[in-house]
Amino acid sequence: MPDRAPQPVDRQLPTDEARDLISLVRDIAQREIAPSAAEEEDAGRFPREVFALLSESGLLGLPYDAQSGGGEQPYEVYLQVLEEFAAARLTVGLGVSVHTLACYALAAYGTKEQQADHLPAMLGGGLLGAYCLSEPASGSDAASLRTKAVREGDDWVIDGTKAWITHGGVADFYTVMARTGEDGPRGITAFLVPADAEGLSAAVPEKKMGLKGSPTAQIHFDGVRVPDDRRLGDEGQGFAIALSALDSGRLGIAACAIGVAQAALDEAVAYAAQRRQFGKPISDFQGLRFMLADMATRIEAGRALYLAAARLRDAGRPFAKQAAMAKLFCTDAAMAVTTDAVQVLGGYGYTADFPAERLMREAKVLQIVEGTNQIQRMVIARHLAGPEGR
Repeated sequence: MPDRAPQPVDRQLPTDEARDLISLVRDIAQREIAPSAAEEEDAGRFPREVFALLSESGLLGLPYDAQSGGGEQPYEVYLQVLEEFAAARLTVGLGVSVHTLACYALAAYGTKEQQADHLPAMLGGGLLGAYCLSEPASGSDAASLRTKAVREGDDWVIDGTKAWITHGGVADFYTVMARTGEDGPRGITAFLVPADAEGLSAAVPEKKMGLKGSPTAQIHFDGVRVPDDRRLGDEGQGFAIALSALDSGRLGIAACAIGVAQAALDEAVAYAAQRRQFGKPISDFQGLRFMLADMATRIEAGRALYLAAARLRDAGRPFAKQAAMAKLFCTDAAMAVTTDAVQVLGGYGYTADFPAERLMREAKVLQIVEGTNQIQRMVIARHLAGPEGR
């Protein structure tokens, strides 16, 4: 394996504080995460101790208010932190993004009392969250979910199964969307459910193509009782909360995708400079140089797109269309770049001795999670041309 010494990304950051933050993140990523990433992914080991370190370091609540234990960083900065973590190990970058997604409903729609009771532990107290929207029979058509919550006095009783849950079985809390009323999106309500609630259990994690260190599992709710003070937002508001959360979550996926792509480009450049054929480094051959140029261009374009969407969000302007564009473009770019990285390495790229094949397998899932790229195209088209069937 070639010695990897990639140059740090030349980032445009708004403040000195942000630059110091990125330096801290790079140090943690290169010292605590990257060295064991390949071995731990191969073993399917979830790095809970890394998330404990990130929580202690104030890195699990970056986009949330300081008074609640967050870092009060703009999305423009937070997403670049995710990119750095994902470049070191996608399990960590995606895990931070999912935890942020799981905290969103409480931070944005919870009462002041709910936020005071729960947010500090969630953002900086060592807890890890998961987001429960998808079900075995409702993925892209999330509004057709069947998990039910029935009111019994001051409590709600939840029954059903959630599927494809990142951190399923290792999370400390679950943000759960359940049906409390009529069919369709208006009958869904959000709840904050502790992992130790009686009747809540996790299935055996899915066996996946990549991202093996990040557990993905079904979560079963068998008469899980939660008090009404763990209902987030109004009854029937859950689907709107879910969609609002996903707009921000898609930016997290976009940033993670660019992190994976950047890691693949760095590997390809380092390999091409050292691998010699026909008496010279293969990086001297024009065909390969053009491949590297295209890879780098895709990465820069994706980074610019997700940062443009983040700046809209930070300014309080609508950004749903741009978030869908960023998720679509960045994850497609990651798939293309990692595939090309395997090609640059040739036969070695197809072996587990080099990280290119792992990065390629990991890139694939990013085209699927938090709304497939086909769904992103529907979202973008709806913003441009209006809903179908008018």
